[in-house]
Amino acid sequence: MKLGVLIFMMLALSIGETSKLFAYEEQQKLPTLKEAIGSKVDLYGNLAISQKNGPSYEFFENILPPPRYVNADFRYYPMVLSAPQAKVKARLISNGSGINLRGGSRSWRDVGLPITFRVGPDEFIFGSLPERVSTPQWLEGWLPVVSIDYVHPSPFQTEGGVPIDQKANSREMETYRFEAFADTSNFGSEHGLVMVRFSLIKGIQGKVAVQTEAGKKTTFINNILKNSENQTLLMTDAKWIIQRGMLHANLKKGESATLAIFTKTPENDSFKFDTGSFDKHLLKTIQTWRNLIAQATQVEVPEPRVNHAWKNHLVQNFMLLQGDKMNYSASNQYEQLYSAEGSEAVLAMLAWNYKELSKNLMIPILDFSRKGLEHHQAGIKLLDIIRMWAITGDKDWVIAMRPKWEKELQLILNNRNQQNGLLPKERYCGDISTPVHSLCVDAKAWRSLKDIQPLLADLKLEPLLTQVRKAEKEYGVALLKAVRASIRTETDPPFIPIALFDKEEPHSPITSTRIGSYWNIINGFVLASRIFPKGSKEENYLSDYIEKHGGIFMGMTRSGGTAHGFWTGAERVNPLYGSRYSMDLLRRDQPDKFLVGFYGMLAQGLTRDTFIGGEGCTLDPVDAGGRFFYCPPNSAANGFFITMLRNLLVHELDSDDDGEPETLQLAFATSRRWLEDGKTISIQKAPTSFGAVSFNMKSKLGEGRVEVHVELPEKKTPAKTFLRVRLPDGWKIQQCKSGEEKVTVLADGTADLSKFRGALCFKN
Repeated sequence: MKLGVLIFMMLALSIGETSKLFAYEEQQKLPTLKEAIGSKVDLYGNLAISQKNGPSYEFFENILPPPRYVNADFRYYPMVLSAPQAKVKARLISNGSGINLRGGSRSWRDVGLPITFRVGPDEFIFGSLPERVSTPQWLEGWLPVVSIDYVHPSPFQTEGGVPIDQKANSREMETYRFEAFADTSNFGSEHGLVMVRFSLIKGIQGKVAVQTEAGKKTTFINNILKNSENQTLLMTDAKWIIQRGMLHANLKKGESATLAIFTKTPENDSFKFDTGSFDKHLLKTIQTWRNLIAQATQVEVPEPRVNHAWKNHLVQNFMLLQGDKMNYSASNQYEQLYSAEGSEAVLAMLAWNYKELSKNLMIPILDFSRKGLEHHQAGIKLLDIIRMWAITGDKDWVIAMRPKWEKELQLILNNRNQQNGLLPKERYCGDISTPVHSLCVDAKAWRSLKDIQPLLADLKLEPLLTQVRKAEKEYGVALLKAVRASIRTETDPPFIPIALFDKEEPHSPITSTRIGSYWNIINGFVLASRIFPKGSKEENYLSDYIEKHGGIFMGMTRSGGTAHGFWTGAERVNPLYGSRYSMDLLRRDQPDKFLVGFYGMLAQGLTRDTFIGGEGCTLDPVDAGGRFFYCPPNSAANGFFITMLRNLLVHELDSDDDGEPETLQLAFATSRRWLEDGKTISIQKAPTSFGAVSFNMKSKLGEGRVEVHVELPEKKTPAKTFLRVRLPDGWKIQQCKSGEEKVTVLADGTADLSKFRGALCFKN
């Protein structure tokens, strides 16, 4: 092990240079939403880049209200509450109005017994008035314990004995706090048990009512509510009584009343619930989640919202898991597995160090099949296997999975058309049944043949490797020929169609038609394939076209093209489908554009404070409170965000295009604000194909330096390792040394660590 001590000296740039950098909002007004939607370039994204220190959450935060509403009778977005990997999941409505309420429309599945919460002597539904209800909050910003406050004043002196000389009385309005979590015990997991607490945190007298759809034929004996079939629906502490078919609890300031609600009715009454049960189960549940997240790669950046988001997204995906099945969502039409979107979520878990879990989660994806998309799925599955092998290094598992993945490999090897060298026609995409020679499918399939060769060599499958190597070369020639024959050159830049040989018209603006929107959603697979040789004139055609013809909004993938907007609105973003575009930005070393998507997603692609995403969301607000989004929560949306965070800190690059990464890039796209004086960036035990890597950066710009400790991978040595120190505007690195040995540092703060091994300490 070679240890190096590197010195980073940071000196301020001249006042003249820093004065060119400004906070945009201090100079002029932002474009209107109509202007931004109508532009073919990302107006807001470009302006975010022009800010001092580049894009930020704060720049995007107030441009639009966040996603908030869904196409359901309950209107406010739902929050899944579940034990990790549980099969029974509860649905909490995010304004606190109820648990397991019916969605009404066919998009939503019924879950358990609908229960509505009411407050005050008038029994008003909790959360009904948006100006009085708080944004839901996770415990400590990320733990799946939800709290919501609601202001609903009780009348003063409601009875008839009112004094004739009554004086005006000004008093504190009643404010109720609702708290809920899914119990993580085995019993709780099996029955979708949600524990609820109502507290009166302000005011004098409060009333809470619980209404079920079980009707009046219920019994409430010994604090257990049962239906007419003697099934237990919920349990309470001693605060509750039953009146007119509803449970009621009276509260004074500082008092609480608790409930245990079963999504699936228990077989008997062996479970016990009393006044202390809520707190007892809460402590155990919190510890369950802390233990799970402690197994992940640990990241700490000087932006609490980001730290909360990555932890909560891991939590959300554990809650969305049904056993070893990574469903797209829960309690709606997307409570099922999809190969591409499921892979996104599983590979995100892998990137955050859940290696054993990810191997189990990958098996249902390998077994999944959808008619009409066989070759699309084959490419995805092979690329999944390649990444699993690279990160886990588990050849035994790969060999055990061989019957599953080799079937997909043979599908690609044997099904190519002799006439043009491409795979047979297939659906344009999952939602568009029109059969085409899909560049999306062929590019992905070709890349899988390219990248699987190191794996086959490692497994010593020489005959198969020889066959794949020959097929990949022939396939690559045929594919490039087909693409170049199909490119439309009448646009600037030239347009690359998905439908090869079919004269697909250029889409401009991209989202003006439905087919254009789907072209935008799926073209990331083409970007990721890197079919055009590095340095070729076509290399950036696709990314440039997306950026210049209306494909990006706040760094997120746009969609639209409906003649009638339906409830979703005519102009939308589908952020989760931008994962490969964001990776391509890293490949092209465009960190500020990458951060536009990162912060655009955090501010406008997820719910405020709870980080819940859907498949897509509208751009036009419903009202000042929010925008529509579709079928939340979403495991791939969660996976997209945490993958972006992981990659801006630790990124692997296959620069020589031999199918295997050889370059390790550290901190290549961090926010410049993260290294303001006194701030720290840390990532611990991030798995890579080279082994685990860790680093810690401590800014001491007040002393003119940054201290960095790096633990480089030991399993395999990267051919090239680079560390980038992205300082705030107005600073640059003056020198970098290891002892007396100078270390090359570029103007952008990138240091070459390729000659070092093991643990390094960079300090002044």
